[in-house]
Amino acid sequence: MKTESSNPQLDQTLDRANSDVVLIVDDVPDNLSVLHDALDESGYTVLVATHGEAALQRAAQALPDIVLLDAMMPGMDGFEVARRLKASPATAHIPIIFMTGLTETEYLVAALESGGVDYVTKPIKPKEVLARISVHLQGAREKRQARNALDAFGYASITVRVSDGRLMWQTPLARELLLRYYGTEAPHMPELVLKWLRRHVVEAAALAEPPRLSIEQGSKRLTFRLHQQIGDSEGGGDWLIIMREESDESVIEAIALSFKLTPREAEVLYWVVKGKINRDIGDILGSSPMTVKKHLERVFAKLGVETRTAAAGMAMSRIRQLHPQFEG
Repeated sequence: MKTESSNPQLDQTLDRANSDVVLIVDDVPDNLSVLHDALDESGYTVLVATHGEAALQRAAQALPDIVLLDAMMPGMDGFEVARRLKASPATAHIPIIFMTGLTETEYLVAALESGGVDYVTKPIKPKEVLARISVHLQGAREKRQARNALDAFGYASITVRVSDGRLMWQTPLARELLLRYYGTEAPHMPELVLKWLRRHVVEAAALAEPPRLSIEQGSKRLTFRLHQQIGDSEGGGDWLIIMREESDESVIEAIALSFKLTPREAEVLYWVVKGKINRDIGDILGSSPMTVKKHLERVFAKLGVETRTAAAGMAMSRIRQLHPQFEG
């Protein structure tokens, strides 16, 4: 049996391809032994912790697929452990099944309100626990596969809690995009995105399609779309947001081919279409306004025009033929 004193490095080499990882948290050795044996025989990789602090540390190290959590423990009880697991973006997605000898409604409600997805009552019946684990692992696996599929197609996803603005979980692609565009990491959300979210959650909850947020970075832009509410509505709830990075590099390439421009001349014309002045274009491309002016003069000659407005008009007309979704 692995306990909280096991080498943390072992958690980095867990065979997740062939075995789901279950973390059992209970301060009673007999309970741990019974559950460990039943889960181990059923093919699960089992980790254990005997108190709240060890449970938090173990979960952060190993990122188990599911947690079996005793509600009543000395020191930090299971309700507080669950709240802390759900407050951390790294562990918020992990399903928690409470184990409790308390059957009063208020305790069962407390278990669910603190982040549990289910509960089993003591004395523990291993077959019942195995059945509950199987159900919730399947649900968690489907959600994980859906999020990974979104990432594979370039659609990153995050969940944000409106009440305090915390980023509750994110896919790997979302983490990369937020860091690149904003320099922020979970649980912190970019202030601009948070303001947009809070401004539009009401209309989104009413099934209206709120405007998307779009942030430009060079010829690329990051768009945010409110997808659906996944938590209760108190304080605004938790919202699933879909992010996608779009690039106009294909537009620049089309400009170059259409007008026989060099790559740099096509970039300059692209930013003219976007309404940028020479100084701004120089800042974007890392060159001086004078260099931009020389490129633009060659563009005018190749297009047979004399003004920026005429050049932008010709380019925009061609772009809309080839890329109808382009926004100038």
